[in-house]
Amino acid sequence: MDHAQSLIEFDGVTLLGKKDPIVRDISLSIVGGDFGVVIGPTGGGKTTILRLAHFDRKPDSGIVRVGSYRSDRVEDGQLPEIRRHIGMIFQDFRLLPDRSVQDNISIALELGRVPRRLIRRRVEDLLHQVGLGAKRTMRPMLLSGGEQQRLGIARALAYDPQVLLADEPTGNLDREAAQSIMGLLRRINHRGTTVLMATHDVDLVQGHGYPCWIVEQGTLKPTSPL
Repeated sequence: MDHAQSLIEFDGVTLLGKKDPIVRDISLSIVGGDFGVVIGPTGGGKTTILRLAHFDRKPDSGIVRVGSYRSDRVEDGQLPEIRRHIGMIFQDFRLLPDRSVQDNISIALELGRVPRRLIRRRVEDLLHQVGLGAKRTMRPMLLSGGEQQRLGIARALAYDPQVLLADEPTGNLDREAAQSIMGLLRRINHRGTTVLMATHDVDLVQGHGYPCWIVEQGTLKPTSPL
């Protein structure tokens, strides 16, 4: 692996389950600025790979490195800092239903003690970026599924992270909304953010030359670029 260029790197990573390994001896390397795709069926290990890259889990063997962070050196007290550099998008959105669209983003920034005057400007920029500026005062449940995912993306981008992890970001959306979300992710990537996306939908990511890996039953292997 090219340690000088890779921004996301798994080196012989195994995570044990109750009976069998959840992922077994997996390795991958993604260069900064790339859009990497992990494809596989439900339960094959895709989400686990992203959780390892987010340092939600630590491997039982091998090393995960994302930017300057390494799984064998990360301590629990560093996790809030890591979350500012590694954004995460979830299939089920994980929004705060009792807060407005703008508050779902501003709360993330308040937790990082960002000054209020800067929060207001950052929230406006993010809502404009994802096309939700006109819906800033609405509650998330009044948004369509695609709009809820756009809000989830805006929240994940709150600190302008170096890396964006997307766990089945279109899994709960219809085809039109899924294509729209993919277009947004591509624009984010084109601006310089490194993206690692997990999906079961090969058709959604074909035709862009993305580096790709297939995960099945906990094992990972590279395939031809999509």
